[in-house]
Amino acid sequence: MSAIHPVVLCGGSGTRLWPRSRKAMPKPFLPLVGDRTLFEATLDRCGDNGLFAAPVIVTGAAHLPHVEAQTAGIAGVQVIVEPEAKNTAAAIALAAVRLSPDAVMLVCPSDHHIADVAAFCSAARSAAQLARQDWMVSFGITPTAPETGFGYIRRGEALDGGYKVDRFVEKPDLERAQAFLDDGGYSWNGGIFAFRAGAFMDELRAHRPDIAEAVERAVAAGREDGHAFHPAAGAFAAIDGESVDYAVMERTNRAAMVPVAMGWSDIGNWHALRDAREADENGNRVRGNAELVDCRNVLAETDGPRISVIGLEDVAVIVDGNEILVTTMQGAQKVGKLGGASNQ
Repeated sequence: MSAIHPVVLCGGSGTRLWPRSRKAMPKPFLPLVGDRTLFEATLDRCGDNGLFAAPVIVTGAAHLPHVEAQTAGIAGVQVIVEPEAKNTAAAIALAAVRLSPDAVMLVCPSDHHIADVAAFCSAARSAAQLARQDWMVSFGITPTAPETGFGYIRRGEALDGGYKVDRFVEKPDLERAQAFLDDGGYSWNGGIFAFRAGAFMDELRAHRPDIAEAVERAVAAGREDGHAFHPAAGAFAAIDGESVDYAVMERTNRAAMVPVAMGWSDIGNWHALRDAREADENGNRVRGNAELVDCRNVLAETDGPRISVIGLEDVAVIVDGNEILVTTMQGAQKVGKLGGASNQ
């Protein structure tokens, strides 16, 4: 059986975990859970040479130095440098055009946390089996709460190793999210996909031929620079960016899903990061010089100045250089709206 080709999408603006994450050093390149960066952990999950081929990294020029530093020593890694961000459909297409049409791609965001690597690898095998039959496969993350921040997948008819997708559902309100959880037939859409490269391009040509043609032109006119490939900027600039969900997954009649419970988190804000870390007996998570008294479920992190917190619950106190963030966990999703976060 041919190896699975990990395609790691690596970028981001870094605003949702400000001030720890910045535009110049967004969250994939930070050791937010454990000692390895989220990007390194993504590569580690795909490190079994018996299952996976060398990774293909799709990133932007601003992040290329971080990618090169954190892939040093990985044999055969390929890096594709997007001339500009055009969303996930174009990024995936760049990798698909560069790979053999028969290559099975496993598209992985670089900034997610997955606690159960064995479950991830098992789901990757099942997804690859379906992808070789030209299904467009999503990982369906088993929901653990009525989460309103994710899209959902409703599973349909059973397949060997997975299910057809009955439908994709936009981010719900709390009442609908609870109904999805109670129903049991819905999964979170975690943004992890498997395709045969040629089949993905066929679907993209059918549903968004403008993206497919522009990517093919950009690759044909691109240039190699060491182990990095630079698509032609002029052709790529013409793309009207769209997510792979809208461009392909919600339009194809070959959508499938593989259900998986693997301790997944998108580390989308400080609340999610708190829950991904190990807690003390009071639910607190501390990094750096901090003292907590009579606190519960507090996240305290500092790179220098001492943090002292008394009698608080469900808050984050983050010190990074000369920037300080204090937020309730309920307010953590609004961090990206701060002026400081958007300007750094």
